[in-house]
Amino acid sequence: MKTLQIGMGWFPEQPGGLNRFYYDCCNYLPKAGVDIQGLVAGSTDVATTSQGQVAAFAPREAPLLQRWQGVRQSLRQHLTRDDYSLVASHFSLYTLPVLDQLKDQPLVMHFQGPWALEGQVEGSKPISTWFKKALETQAYRRSTQFLVLSQAFHDVLHHTYGIPEDRINVVPGGVNTDRFATTLSPTEARLQLGWPQDRPLLFAARRLAKRMGLENLVTAMKTVKATQPDVLLLIAGKGALAETLQAQIEALDLTNNVRLLGYVSDNDLALAYRAADFSVVPTTSFEGFGLIVIESLAAGTPVLGTPIGGIPEILRPFSEQLLFDDASAEAIARGICEVFTDQRQLPDEAACKAYVGEHYAWPVIADRIKAVYQSVLTS
Repeated sequence: MKTLQIGMGWFPEQPGGLNRFYYDCCNYLPKAGVDIQGLVAGSTDVATTSQGQVAAFAPREAPLLQRWQGVRQSLRQHLTRDDYSLVASHFSLYTLPVLDQLKDQPLVMHFQGPWALEGQVEGSKPISTWFKKALETQAYRRSTQFLVLSQAFHDVLHHTYGIPEDRINVVPGGVNTDRFATTLSPTEARLQLGWPQDRPLLFAARRLAKRMGLENLVTAMKTVKATQPDVLLLIAGKGALAETLQAQIEALDLTNNVRLLGYVSDNDLALAYRAADFSVVPTTSFEGFGLIVIESLAAGTPVLGTPIGGIPEILRPFSEQLLFDDASAEAIARGICEVFTDQRQLPDEAACKAYVGEHYAWPVIADRIKAVYQSVLTS
């Protein structure tokens, strides 16, 4: 099976959950018998780092019209040069300008979130939300089948965009278990990172944006500090809320208990998960899957998460104890305090790793994606 896959950007050149998922598809689908040639916005280094598997059609900083022209030209060249079983897209912005070139070619859309609605929640202007929604709708109208990461996003795609349910396939995200399954103890991981050994340590890896719930998490830490004065929350990530969060930390007198780490390298991320007593995912809306949830579990570190989007679909079958009652600061504080008072029992390292290995290891997920592609070709 030979596929042409349209992405947004190339990981790790451009971080983010969507780009990580696309990158892993390029690595694991060929091992399942799905050949991939890819197109993304990025630098000239993309072709080199992907060993020629993926090409950049334009720099990601280029004006939109230039990027659209670039993807049209690149896709035309690929379709002329090779016969593809299907085209798969991971980002509607770069799908719209090539729809007319696809003709009868099957198009599979990897729906990784309602782009327009996510932007709206994060403060986009109404005209921007309208544009994104119109663009998405046009691209989805042409798509043959859809892959979504959770039942939550199945429902969004069906109810918000009107996609028939028989065209929507739920296949969760995957994780490279070898990459996160470090043999280091939490003590050794903290030593390598230079993190304190004698404090309860929580970790959150999030883009610093409104819907990620970080403001609620910081607020919750004020309550947690009252009973656990030595607790330390470390937040990894970059984003527009950095200054706002720092001001909130200072206003709540939490400078000794909450730290913004900024960007944490891919190499250090596994160590960061391992070093923590547990991770926290405080999302308030549109969490289609929660890759950070399974990354932490793959490192052997339990995760407390809000019951939003796809998060409960991962955590509830494993342990109800891992879910907060809701996404409020009060519920987050209560859940964290219950861990420290042994009212919540968290699964151990072995259980976390075993659960992820059985359900979310990339070889398992790659086979499921391939099965959807095959159904498109035989329907």
